[in-house]
Parts: sequence; C-alpha cells; structure tokens
Amino acid sequence: MGRRPRVPFEREFVHAYTRGNNRARVCLDELDFVAWLRLLDRTVGLFGWRCHAYCLMPNHYHLLLETSQSDLSRGMRHLNGSFAQRLNKRYERTGHVFEGPYRIELVEAQSHLLELCRYIPLNPVRAALVMRAEDWRLSSYRATAGLEHAPPFLTTSFVRSLFGRDSTARRRYREFVGAGERSHRAMSRDLVPGHGGLGR
Repeated sequence: MGRRPRVPFEREFVHAYTRGNNRARVCLDELDFVAWLRLLDRTVGLFGWRCHAYCLMPNHYHLLLETSQSDLSRGMRHLNGSFAQRLNKRYERTGHVFEGPYRIELVEAQSHLLELCRYIPLNPVRAALVMRAEDWRLSSYRATAGLEHAPPFLTTSFVRSLFGRDSTARRRYREFVGAGERSHRAMSRDLVPGHGGLGR
C-alpha cells in the first residue's frame, strides 16, 4: 500500500501531549485547571498557534495544533515551564512536574486528523470520569459541538468544516463523537465479568 497523502495545509498539524511525572496529577483543584487554561490562552497568542482541539485531564493534556515546528517547541516549553513554576510555587515544592519533554505526532492524513477530533474529547470518557464528552468542561468538545461559546484561544471553524457547514456540521460532529462514546461503552460492558466477552 502506498503512502497516504499529506493533508495539504500551509502549516503542520500536530497532536501534542504531556503527562505528569510518574503519571501524578498536575491539576489538584479548580484553580489549577483555570490557571492552565489561561496559560494555554497566552501561549496560543504569543506563539501564533491555532488550537483546534484540547482536553485537560487531571494528570495530562492533549492538544491539536496548527503551527510551525519552531513555534511549537518554543510554545510547549513556555506552557509546560510556566505551569510547572506556578505549581511548584503554589504547593511549595521542587522538581519535575511533567514526565520528560512533551510528545508529538505529526498529522499527515485526513483520517488521522478526523480521528483526533474524536480521540481528544473522548479522553475523560475512556478514563471513566464522565459518561459523555459533553459532561467534561475542560475540553474543546462543547464549543466545537455548539453547546457553548468558544474560548478566545480555540478555533472551532476548521474542525466543523470537516463535517459540513453551519448547524449540520455541529450535528455531524456530535454524532461522530457520540459513535465513539457508544463504542467505548459497548467495549466496557464486554470487559465486565458477567457481561460476556472477555469478562467471562
């Protein structure tokens, strides 16, 4: 099989993610979550990122970004470094907050891009923190789905354009993510003893 064509965009699309050192929580309360979102807002503006999706979890986060490699590396150092300094100062501690440097996946195919639009907001569902993506307010899902206004740092128009136009795009996006929710719930039932599948 030949190499799938690159997505023809002016700048690179990347999936960037980072988790806490030893998988420990990096956000301990609502103030930490709010501080990270404010830092993301500032970083997007400072380094000219376009943020198309995000999800902040208690011990890690995911971003779908459109940017250059140089702006990505400088921005990620700023985001992680500033947040780590704030956290260490607030809790009077020292040492690493995040587990090594950030990780990235270069998005080279339309199918990969589409799946990330679902994978990122489904993180809290897979972690059993909520039943539905819309119940987790620390992700881009609600804004992209048209359930609330988007924060200044989030660009929703591009992801919606992958699913159509206007309200049709929002509906199709919700259906796309909803299919992932149903698939996860079905898989979870199969893993529970007494419900058949691998649980038997």
